[in-house]
Parts: sequence; C-alpha cells; structure tokens
Amino acid sequence: MTDSRIPTARLGETGPEVGVQGLGCMGMSFAYGPTDAKASRATLERALELGITLYDTADAYGQGENEKFLSPFFKAHRDEVVIATKFALSIPPDDPTRRIIRNDPPYIRQAVEASLKRLDVEAIDLYYMHRRDVNVPIEESVGTMAELVREGKVKHLGLSEVTAAELRAAQAVHPIAAVQSEWSLFSRDIEAKVVPAARELGVALVPYSPLGRGFLTGSFTNADKDLTADDFRRQQPRFTGDNAAANAALLEPVRTVAEAHGVSLGQIALAWVQQQATVHDLPVIPIPGTRKPGRVEENAAATGIELTKEELELLEPIAGQVAGDRYADMRFSSAGRE
Repeated sequence: MTDSRIPTARLGETGPEVGVQGLGCMGMSFAYGPTDAKASRATLERALELGITLYDTADAYGQGENEKFLSPFFKAHRDEVVIATKFALSIPPDDPTRRIIRNDPPYIRQAVEASLKRLDVEAIDLYYMHRRDVNVPIEESVGTMAELVREGKVKHLGLSEVTAAELRAAQAVHPIAAVQSEWSLFSRDIEAKVVPAARELGVALVPYSPLGRGFLTGSFTNADKDLTADDFRRQQPRFTGDNAAANAALLEPVRTVAEAHGVSLGQIALAWVQQQATVHDLPVIPIPGTRKPGRVEENAAATGIELTKEELELLEPIAGQVAGDRYADMRFSSAGRE
C-alpha cells in the first residue's frame, strides 16, 4: 500500500481531531495469547506513519502493564498522538472470567492517578468509564470525571458500553466526546438506541472489536481448536462449539464482497464499520487491534474502500443470524441494560 495518511475526523463536537481509524492496543499485553514486544513497537510506529493517531488502552489490560508498555511510544510522540485509557474495570488474575466494576468518586481519583503514573504523562487526552456500575448514579461518576478535566488531569471524557439513557444523563453533566462500544458486522445492537442518541448529542462512536475479535478475518473458526489456552476468546459464546460453526458459515457474503474488491475479509468488515459514519451521519472511528505492522497497513487501507448499495444489502442480514451473545455475561454491556 502507499504511505498516504488516512483521513481525519473529530471525536464529537468537543474532542480532538484524529485519524478515522484508531489502534486498539490491548492485545499487545493481554488477552490474545503470546505477545511480541518488538513487533508491537514496530506496529505502533507504522500506525503513526499511516495517520493513525488515536491509541486505545485501559488500566485493566494486563493489570496496568499495557499502559506501561505504551508509555515510551507516547513520550516519544506526545504531540502527535491522542491517548485514550479507561477506568472502572478490573479482572482478577486468578479468575479471568470475573469482572469487578467500580464507578465511585474515590476509586475514579485513585484510578486516574495510577494511569497518569504508568503512562508517565501530565494529562490523559480521552478518559473513558470502561463499564457502568448501576449502583452509582452516572451523574456522580461523570461529575468526578468533569472535576479531573477542570484540574487538568484529563482533557476529554468518554463512556464505554452505556445505554442511550445513560449517555444523555452523562452529557447533561459534562460534554462527552466519544462512546466506545462493540460494533461490527456481527454486533449491531447499539444501532437501535445508542447510535441515534450519539448523533443527536454530537458524540462520536468508537467501535471496538470491529473485526469481531478476529473472527471476521477468517483467521480462526473455532476458539477451542484454533487458539491458545490463555486466549480469552475461548470464553466467548460466539466462538466455541456449535456457535462457532454456525458463525463461520456467515462469512460467505463477506468473502464474496472481498473477492469482488480484491481485498481481505477483514478489510471488508472494517470498510463496513467505517461506512457507518455516512449511513448514520456521525463520526465513527473504529479501533481494530493488531500486533503486526503488516496488519495495521491492511487495516488502514480499508479506509479507502467504499461498498456499494448492493454490497451493503448483501452484508445486512449477517448480524441477525449470529449465534451466541457477544459476552457470556451481558449485564455489563449496553445491550444487556437497554
């Protein structure tokens, strides 16, 4: 591919301008099996060369190790990158299936100080509430996040996996730049309420797992058979047993469109997500994750693919046929609370 930089878009009405595709960095330290630090660092540098400027991490990724890993890259390119990290979710090392969620003000203040230290920066560009604790009023949590903005520790606020009602309540307290939720050819539940609310409020959508956690690339067809024992996708209902076989069959229309364009399945899946910006009339900045420079080049090239009306119609039925929920426990997703 050429080295032309990808286009840019603004993270909502209040946020910074970034490349129309970001980079999910979780897998460089956590969740997807063995890692390669050298390849990951090369991937970060290649992404920036291509105009990818939004880098996404969280304090939960490897118990803070992902933030530490990214810190040298961020320091070397501080004026060129937009750092997004998150608080609220912790995963006990002895039980990777368990989730602990905290949104209370004292915890938020503790979390931001820890992230600032690990990242070794004076301010976080985009600070997300990673998951919602329904026992804490969202106005209280966002009120504390707003204090962090006033104190200069955080520049812009984001929310992850919130409902439309939660987004509206948060926006009434402080401007929200972005909502991060799963959105792909396999996961479209946010289109019912969250996407319209974001458009109405001037909030950008940042889709995570736009490649269906890799399944939409065709790189694996059954997590139990194809992935290492420490890969968390082995816990996801869609990728194991009969569900995996059923969902693998759903890739055929994606394959058909990919062959017509002479590109990969993953590029068509990403192009579909990118095109939702036009379909729904709001900024959409997906954050596919990868640890390989060649893959980040492939992903970035997808920003130049435009699907026809007929191709969009061919891909339209896929999500409605997917077998299995996107999480074993949907309580912590927006769809589980809408």
